[in-house]
Amino acid sequence: MIRRCLDSDTPNMCAIINDAASAYQGVIPADRWHEPYMPLEELKEEMKCGVRFWGYEEDNQLIGVMGMQAVKDVTLIRHAYVKTGMRNQGIGGKLLAQLLGQADGKILVGTWKAADWAVKFYQKHGFQLVGEEEKNRLLATYWQIPRRQIETSVVLVYQGFSP
Repeated sequence: MIRRCLDSDTPNMCAIINDAASAYQGVIPADRWHEPYMPLEELKEEMKCGVRFWGYEEDNQLIGVMGMQAVKDVTLIRHAYVKTGMRNQGIGGKLLAQLLGQADGKILVGTWKAADWAVKFYQKHGFQLVGEEEKNRLLATYWQIPRRQIETSVVLVYQGFSP
């Protein structure tokens, strides 16, 4: 079942994010990795800044989360994570479909360039990579991330499902 996450879910959401983000260790640049990947206070700050989360729940257990954030004239897909042991079961795709159905305007997602599995996931679901110059412009316009993260990231734009 997919549902809107509540404030009381925040510790579980943080645990899911940090569990799933362990896939980045040794893949993304070492200077961008830290433990925990997302401290609880950072997650709370993201929520205060307008990231609304939905969760995938099975047997009353939250096992996946994905957020969306309206920024200016676009919707950003943010912080998409599924527990390590529950991956490759379609949970991420179901969460993404839920959020796409609620998004307004252009839909963007940013992820690590080296996380090829994440890039392929979004491409499979109708997103297309933008060029380097456009990526730099979009990241500077719609995200608040350090320059180093801009250098090591990609942006994909939702184009809809291809036939």
